[in-house]
Amino acid sequence: MAQLRQVLIALGDPLVEVEVAPEGLDGEVGDVVVLEPDDDPELRRGDLALVIGARGRAAVPLIRAAGRRGAAAVAVKVESDSALPLLRSAATDAGVALLAVAADVRWEQLATLVRGVLEAARGAADEDAGETLGDLFSLAQTIAALTGGIVSIEDTASRVLAYSRSDDEVDELRRLSILGRQGPAPYLKMLHEWGVYQRLRATEEVVRIEERPDLGIRTRLAIGVHAGGRPLGSIWVQEGAAPLAARAEQALIGAARVAALHLVRRRSAAGTRFRENLLAGMLEGRSDPVSVARQIGADPAKPAAVVAFAPREAEPVDRSELELRRSALAAVISVHAAAYRRSAMVTQLGDRTYAFLPDLPAGVSLLDLTREMVASAEVPVRAAVGRVVAVADVGVSRQEADRVLDAMARGLDLEVATLADVRSQVLVSETLAVLADNPRLRDPRLTALRAEHPDLASSLLAYLDALGDVRSAARALHVHPNTVRYRVRRAAEVAGIDLADPLERLFASLQLRLPPGV
Repeated sequence: MAQLRQVLIALGDPLVEVEVAPEGLDGEVGDVVVLEPDDDPELRRGDLALVIGARGRAAVPLIRAAGRRGAAAVAVKVESDSALPLLRSAATDAGVALLAVAADVRWEQLATLVRGVLEAARGAADEDAGETLGDLFSLAQTIAALTGGIVSIEDTASRVLAYSRSDDEVDELRRLSILGRQGPAPYLKMLHEWGVYQRLRATEEVVRIEERPDLGIRTRLAIGVHAGGRPLGSIWVQEGAAPLAARAEQALIGAARVAALHLVRRRSAAGTRFRENLLAGMLEGRSDPVSVARQIGADPAKPAAVVAFAPREAEPVDRSELELRRSALAAVISVHAAAYRRSAMVTQLGDRTYAFLPDLPAGVSLLDLTREMVASAEVPVRAAVGRVVAVADVGVSRQEADRVLDAMARGLDLEVATLADVRSQVLVSETLAVLADNPRLRDPRLTALRAEHPDLASSLLAYLDALGDVRSAARALHVHPNTVRYRVRRAAEVAGIDLADPLERLFASLQLRLPPGV
């Protein structure tokens, strides 16, 4: 079931407005039911009732009946503002939320959209951990962020299934499409004459449709959504006040492939989560990588790599906010990965998101692709690119990516890296992690020096990093060279270490790099 709040967020302002919600918006919605004035209401607890054929005051008896049967909300078309106080009062007394529906909204369109939200929620519940990529509304919002436009996802009958929220000005075609009504006839005729719909059904190419100011229609990009050559629907991106993003077409290609999984999933609940489970099993060593590659249509003989992503900031305490961030990150990565390779897969393990990129051609720049993903994420993230390997050794690529991410979390200040780029930093970071976890491996003299004389300790480390060059160390510390000489001499005396011994210098250089407080 979905919370009433989730349903309303997905639908947004174009369709409904909340007039009253005496029990709040956290109640669960289980189904959408149509009510007519002559009906004996057959409602169950948690239903969202659409009151058809009874506007304004005439809807009061149905509102009261819905409340008695435990409905979560009642949607009514309001003829005039004068009827609102009576409707609000009836809904408050009945303990049911009242939703005012815009006068030109088609009831069947509203019912279709609400059922889409509920189906996504049921799919998440069936899959325990939920659907990583989110529902169609979340995907539409992700596409909007990547393209800089205003997005609608439609089925093959041009019915809007989901759309992005937008504060930007929408044109008449989008407004009418969301309301479930046909767009301007001359424009639709033009689309047919240009063969737009034919191209969307027959190809996976992005189609650009120029603006028609005379009809109030803005520039659009559109792409067909297909599975196995079968058309499932289309994605439309309207240009807002600002031009579309430079890579909007590339993002749209990936988005169409991700949308295909969602639309197939509407007919078969196994879709997206099945692929996620395949990848999780492969990365954790529970599934044979070569067999998985064959299942997803990848060539096991071609090289592959794993890219790992993790948040750069501390995770929020609130679980719902955490899940929202993870879902948004996975959605962005999935769109980019799918645009790169249809057989790419994305999954989440713990607090990390992994992308499996098979069928890599020679000379490909995984760093550039990963930087695009990181730049597109709505929250700060870091990413590590694993080694390009044979599919059978994909676990090695995942382990390498994890090692780099672990080092980043311990203070390696980079957004994107490979082990080859930062090997020495990673090795030192892993050595320091061993020292941090094993107090008996540390020199107690250096521990005391750091705790009691931090200035001496930091000066000694700068001196060691500069290979004994006092002037270089002084520049790094912004002090006089004589100050460095004095502090280094005092540090050796206080700690009782022999700086002429290369092993003591080596170990001091390591231990003095431990984080404060360790």
